[in-house]
Amino acid sequence: MTTIAVVDNHGQFTHLEQRALRDLGVDAELIDNDDDPAAVDADGVVLSGGPDMDRIGNSADYLEHDVPVLGICLGMQLIAEELGGEVGGGDYGGYADVTVEIVDDEDPLTGSLHPETRVWASHADEVTTLPEGFELTARSDVCDVEAMSDTDRDLYGVQWHPEVAHTEEGEQIFENFLEICERNGA
Repeated sequence: MTTIAVVDNHGQFTHLEQRALRDLGVDAELIDNDDDPAAVDADGVVLSGGPDMDRIGNSADYLEHDVPVLGICLGMQLIAEELGGEVGGGDYGGYADVTVEIVDDEDPLTGSLHPETRVWASHADEVTTLPEGFELTARSDVCDVEAMSDTDRDLYGVQWHPEVAHTEEGEQIFENFLEICERNGA
């Protein structure tokens, strides 16, 4: 059975990320972000959303784990910032229902949602500059970087919350990430 660690960055929806993965038959373990990443044995890692970068604990260390990583909201921003991208305040803060344009229909995480999907996202902070090696995979009229991927390193991020009911095809994101993890472990 595939094991995915969900790293809790104190987001209000983190438990829903774990549940969405369990509903897919995944052994999803909720990990405190202060736990030692070296002690975590998983086929993939989800870096959850959360309130701010000051409370990410050891989350950045998972980027060196050589397993696929999916960053959700703050988790994506953490990936960008740690790997040389930039994060800034969004023009449109708070949670909202947003139509996202999928710009890369070949992307293993978001491509199956092409050409667009409705999501629930917060844009208080957002990725403003992609880190080196990442491709833009989705955007919207309120955010230039809704999703990003580095398929060479199996690092992925979405600004939106695939785990909430307001996101139309959220389960598909988790299914796609599971396939990435299974392919990486093969």
